[in-house]
Amino acid sequence: MTLDTAAASAAPRPDAGSYDPATTTSGGLSGELARLEAQAALSFDEELSLLRELGLTSSKGPLVEIGAGSGAITRRLRRALPDLSLTAVDIDPGLLAHAEGAGAELVVADAADLPLETASAGYVLLRYVLQHLSDPAPALAEALRILRPGGRIMITEVDASCWGLADPSHPELAGVHAKIAATQQAAGGDRAIGRRLTRLLRGAGFTDVTIRPFATTNDTRPTDDFAPHLGPGRLQPLLASGVLSFQEVALAADRWNRFRSDPDAWVMLLGFTAAGTAPGPLPEGRLSTEGST
Repeated sequence: MTLDTAAASAAPRPDAGSYDPATTTSGGLSGELARLEAQAALSFDEELSLLRELGLTSSKGPLVEIGAGSGAITRRLRRALPDLSLTAVDIDPGLLAHAEGAGAELVVADAADLPLETASAGYVLLRYVLQHLSDPAPALAEALRILRPGGRIMITEVDASCWGLADPSHPELAGVHAKIAATQQAAGGDRAIGRRLTRLLRGAGFTDVTIRPFATTNDTRPTDDFAPHLGPGRLQPLLASGVLSFQEVALAADRWNRFRSDPDAWVMLLGFTAAGTAPGPLPEGRLSTEGST
């Protein structure tokens, strides 16, 4: 599918919950595209290893990536699993237009209303999506509908209470972090969703539910690579909207610059991937479309 980029950019912003790519970080949409790419580059190796451990192979697709955004992960999945059929779904046509050439079918749709055949997917991946939804249940119900019996859902998320460790730490930034979380919550999001993932999956009807952590540290990556998470870029829109003061943003920028220039500074970011299996067998009269997209 080829998206009309001009029409997509002119359309009103779709309701993507608490996520607005144009106001997520400094530099507007172009800044967010760069952030998404840097974020994917930082932790994809750890995420992919965990996805494989949880059952991802090339032979049991297709994989439907819901909330694929600009295709930063889609492109990496294509390179890692060249034989896996991929479908990239996002509610925002302007953002999804940047996934052209990612090696996937592109589908503009709401996660709660997918134009995909029942029992047509082997995997569903939602990466940093549920934290932006005020009610994840409809999206999980749709994921269950499109999965074949035995198909796997994989959800990668964070939990603000144990999102990372840094040494030296800067407790004076606790108020800034609290305002970031409160702003997302006010927009319908939940940065503490990591602790709810297994219960959400069981409540949606998935079986064999499990959760695994993954960690990324500056033992193996330059500290500057952690800027999308620790740097002040994501604070600029909150300064513009009046949520944060200039003094708060300046404090955060100063502490980040101190941290990145300290050769002994250490950081670990912690994420979680929860997985579950679509139950079977198929109800009578429902046909499996294994291998179709």
